[in-house]
Amino acid sequence: MHPPRPRTAAAAGSLAQATVVVLLAALGFLGVGTGPAAAADGEVSWAVTTASNDFGSGRQNYSYALDPGGQLQDGLVVVNHGTTPLHLAVYAADGFTTKQGRLDLVAKDAKSTKVGAWVRTDRSDVTVPPGKSVEVPFTVALPDSAAPGEYMGGIVTSLTQAGGADGIDGDRRLGIRILLRVGGELKPSLSVEDLRVRYSGTPNPFGKGDATVTYTIHNTGNAILTARQAVSISGPLGRLGVHAGQIDDSPQLLPGDTWKVSVPVHGVAPALRLTGMVTLVPLLTDVSGSVAPLANIESTTQTWTIPWALLLFLIVLCVLVVAALASRRRRQTKLRVQEAVEQPLRERETSDH
Repeated sequence: MHPPRPRTAAAAGSLAQATVVVLLAALGFLGVGTGPAAAADGEVSWAVTTASNDFGSGRQNYSYALDPGGQLQDGLVVVNHGTTPLHLAVYAADGFTTKQGRLDLVAKDAKSTKVGAWVRTDRSDVTVPPGKSVEVPFTVALPDSAAPGEYMGGIVTSLTQAGGADGIDGDRRLGIRILLRVGGELKPSLSVEDLRVRYSGTPNPFGKGDATVTYTIHNTGNAILTARQAVSISGPLGRLGVHAGQIDDSPQLLPGDTWKVSVPVHGVAPALRLTGMVTLVPLLTDVSGSVAPLANIESTTQTWTIPWALLLFLIVLCVLVVAALASRRRRQTKLRVQEAVEQPLRERETSDH
């Protein structure tokens, strides 16, 4: 059976003559490689492209749809733009989302359990003469137990250079991503976890303060998703509601990935009991690049907000009122005592006359 044709993003034109920096920007793997590196025997500069074959030419990345147990062959082309022979390690690796929200590939010594374990290159290294290119074939073979869903990984070329004065070797990597869709039911799902609201208050007893809503987005499904986010805070019975400003969409989250979010909300009244709400709209991108919004996901939490400034103001006001009443009572008591003392004297003076 002929292997299934790949699902690819729109072609970005031929990458054969692209520099390392251009490839990194185009593929989005900013953490996979670096720019041209200087070597003792000349400038090191190389590029990687997808092979031209039955899957097409000028592909920006690899994208496949396979059923469990399926298999296909493809190729990676390595181009040496330098002036000396270039020796590179070649391997497959699993993908992950960095803390900066970029897709990256695990290092060679890290254990891959998905794409990195299902893709095998025909060779573990390659030597490319200056000004030439070499194609490295590879095979994608899924085990029968492969779970349905979307997976991200990649093919990496790596140059290890001896360290400098610090004695640490440098690993310069350049790769092309692989998006793999394993046949079966797609179950996109996100959840909001560890939702919290922290109120910072305000020194103005009749003013409004700021709050911070923190939470973690967890991709609990088997599809790669982006989350559109909205955050609001309200008082009892939904009154005194305040919406946060515009929040950027989350990065693409692979199945199992998490993304921590912290959102400031200004102008929040200290209404004793506050309710924080997070609304997520999962965004599913299909192979044609179209984005489909899925059903909203809402999560709420509550927190007590004691308006200390207002309470202090009320306490001071009460103290002043009590002091004023006490002072009035003392004056009234003093007047009554004085009246009680002076009344007999006046009566005596009246009787003497």
